[in-house]
Amino acid sequence: WDTRVNEIVQEYERHLGAVNTITFVDQNRCFVTRSYNKSIRLWEWDIPVDFKYIAEPNMYPMPSVTISPNGKWLGFQSMDNQILIYSAQNRLHLNCKKNLKGHIIVGYACQIGFSPDMSYVVSGDADGRLNIWDWKITKLFNKFKAHDGVSIGCIWHPHKTSKVITRGWDGLIKL
Repeated sequence: WDTRVNEIVQEYERHLGAVNTITFVDQNRCFVTRSYNKSIRLWEWDIPVDFKYIAEPNMYPMPSVTISPNGKWLGFQSMDNQILIYSAQNRLHLNCKKNLKGHIIVGYACQIGFSPDMSYVVSGDADGRLNIWDWKITKLFNKFKAHDGVSIGCIWHPHKTSKVITRGWDGLIKL
């Protein structure tokens, strides 16, 4: 959309279902889209044909995606209770060594957060916990009760690196 004149500039029409996420990658030259039809597409800016398409029969829906602070990785919250890490560079590929497990999201689109120094990854879950994984060894480092009900979102503070902000379905935002 060109917001100055309220007109469509370009349409990207390859997904067969609702589009969950749009995330810019590769210094904003490309963007990744994720749909409930269990596909991931990589698009070059201003070209309406995807140049990378990922759809495997064993893929689960991934309704939430976050790009890492260094721009090299995308964290996808998968509905099979794991976080899948894809390279945000070199044509988008799954890093099988970086799957993060140990939380239960039970169909919720829980947001993922990366620490500014790339030491940790955080996610909420269906039981109201904040889960913290060690990025280097991909093991669950810590988890604790953050909210009553679903802990739907979390983000690492960009300057105070020991602080995480969470949001929950209990109506609270916690630092």
